[in-house]
Amino acid sequence: MMMRKTMKFFHTLASAGLIGALSGYMIVLLYAPQTTAADYADVRTTIAALSNYLLLPSLAVALVTGLLAMAVHTPFQEQRWVWVKALLGLSMFEATLAIIQSKANYAASVSAKIASGEAGPDALQSALSTEWSSLAAIMALSIANVVLGVWRPRLAKR
Repeated sequence: MMMRKTMKFFHTLASAGLIGALSGYMIVLLYAPQTTAADYADVRTTIAALSNYLLLPSLAVALVTGLLAMAVHTPFQEQRWVWVKALLGLSMFEATLAIIQSKANYAASVSAKIASGEAGPDALQSALSTEWSSLAAIMALSIANVVLGVWRPRLAKR
């Protein structure tokens, strides 16, 4: 019983960190000063730090504690919503690593090169063309996971 509550606590805490990191990413992208190349490089460094130190660790903790919760509380293994949540969590992990994390670090390094004059101002155009749609998709998956965890629909055959 105590192990299940511990897993639930850390899973919930990590979910809050994950959604908070994605929200922070979006807010910084929208409102941080980006008038000069140096300002833009600072914005991208901040986004990379959010991704590296909050988003990715929160995602890893949420995934691990979610899977451990299934292991320590065997009735979860019979619930379809839990399996849907696990699949969504694994998809989120892969998408976040492949899209958000890699783009955040790439954009930080290239924007620093743009600020120093080593790269042209259009060096990030193709890499960041899908940034907002990627953020929206991962945020939607995050919210869907929270909804599944709170609502816990039966998802049973009729």
